[in-house]
Amino acid sequence: MIDNLESNYDCAQAGADLHSLKEELNQLASQGGSGKEHQEQLNRIENQIRFIENKCSIHHSHS
Repeated sequence: MIDNLESNYDCAQAGADLHSLKEELNQLASQGGSGKEHQEQLNRIENQIRFIENKCSIHHSHS
């Protein structure tokens, strides 16, 4: 998970960051936890992915 996403985020890092965030998300989701902390962590990662996609105008289909 990326610690500080700010408005001055460098989109040059977006590809690598999105890749690692999505891998982290998939790994976490495959663990199948159902607790509140697990869900909050999933939400944080999804929010980071959306932030980077929106900030850097990255559009793709969700598969």
